Amino acid sequence: MKQILSPTLLLLIFLFLCTTASGQSSAPATAPSGPAAVSVQSSPPAPATSGPSGPADIISVLQKAGDFTTFIGLLKSSQVDALINTQLKKSNQGFTVFAPTDTAFAGLKTGTLNLFSDEQKAALTKFHVIPSFLAISQFQTISNPIHTQAAGENTAEFPLNVIGNGTHVNITTGLVNTTVDSTVYSDGQLAVYEIPQVLLSQGILSPQAPAPAPLPPKPKKASPLNALAPSSSTTASADSSDASGLPHYVPTVASVGLAILAAMYLFL
Repeated sequence: MKQILSPTLLLLIFLFLCTTASGQSSAPATAPSGPAAVSVQSSPPAPATSGPSGPADIISVLQKAGDFTTFIGLLKSSQVDALINTQLKKSNQGFTVFAPTDTAFAGLKTGTLNLFSDEQKAALTKFHVIPSFLAISQFQTISNPIHTQAAGENTAEFPLNVIGNGTHVNITTGLVNTTVDSTVYSDGQLAVYEIPQVLLSQGILSPQAPAPAPLPPKPKKASPLNALAPSSSTTASADSSDASGLPHYVPTVASVGLAILAAMYLFL
C-alpha cells in the first residue's frame, strides 16, 4: 500500500506545484513602485514685463546712454527737452536729435560755451534738433538743407545738410563737417544719433542784432542868419542918424519953435 501511494502522492504534489507556478506566471507583473508623484496645480504664466508707457523722454534716453552730460545741461537750460517731450505726446510727427558727446564739446575752443549768451546757447541746442522723425535710410533721399528747430523756414543762417550712403551719414553746416557715429535710440517717433563734433553755424556765432531804438525827434530848423540881421534900410537910417549926431525928432522941434516965434512977432 505504501508503495502504491507514494508515487501517486508525489505525482499529485508535482501537479499541484505546477498549477501554482502556472498561476503565478500568468498574473501580470507588478511594476516596482517609485516615489509618490506630487500633484502640482499649474498656474498661468506670468505676464511679460513691459516698458514705461507713453513716448520716450529725451533726457532719460541720453542719461541711459551716457557721455552726454553737457548736451543734457543745454537741453534743460534752454527748455528744449520740455519742448521735445511735450510735442512727442501731442503729435506723431516725431523728432530727430543729433547728440554731441562730452568729448565733442571738449573739442571746442576753450571758453566757447562760457562766452555764449543764453540766446546763443538756445540756438546751438535747437540746431541739433529736427522737428520730424528720420530713420538712417531716409537720409539718402531727404531734401537739403534740412529745417532745424533753430532755423524754422530760414535756413540761410542755419544751413544743415545731411547726406546718407547706406549706413554712413555725413553732416555739414558750412563750418563743421562730421558724421553719425551710431544710433543711440530709435522707436519710430524719436531718433537720437551720436555725433563726434558740435554743430556750429553763422547764425549761432553771429546772432542777429536787436532792433535799433527809435531815433529822437529832429530838432526844429534854425532860423537863417539873414532873418536875424537888420535890414539894409534900417541900417542906412541908423547910419545917417549916427552921422548927423542928432536925434531924429530934432527937426520937428525946430519947426514948432519957428512957428511960435512967427506968431509972437505978428502980435507985437
